Amino acid sequence: MNTVIWLRKGLARRPLWMNAILLFCVYMTFIYLPWDIFIKPLKVDQEVWFGVLFTGWAAKAGALLHWFVYGAGTLGLWRMRSWLQPWMSLYLLQIAFGMAYWGLTDPRGSNEPTALLIAIPFIGLAYAAWRSRHRFSAL
Repeated sequence: MNTVIWLRKGLARRPLWMNAILLFCVYMTFIYLPWDIFIKPLKVDQEVWFGVLFTGWAAKAGALLHWFVYGAGTLGLWRMRSWLQPWMSLYLLQIAFGMAYWGLTDPRGSNEPTALLIAIPFIGLAYAAWRSRHRFSAL
């Protein structure tokens, strides 16, 4: 099968917003996180979980966890597997919480309205993902 046809057929299985999440997961899995884990110097490494900034070896450990999460997201979204739910929705909510928490508690964060506004798109994506769980198959 032609690669373009295979890719087009694969992307037609989900809505545009879900394809955007899939492409982000692919980027994180195959480009950014391998660089972050294996090439990025330890002294400048940073990872954020639940709005808390980790540096050094803790950041490298967090990057490994991110690699697993985005790898699972890539596989689960490409194959539209039901095991991805509720994890995809929960992870998107974790991002929303982390964005708001960072904005409200970190000195480099933003003010209250902005911190809460930044979380809204991720809450919307989590809701859309949950409402689209019927699109996922068991096998």
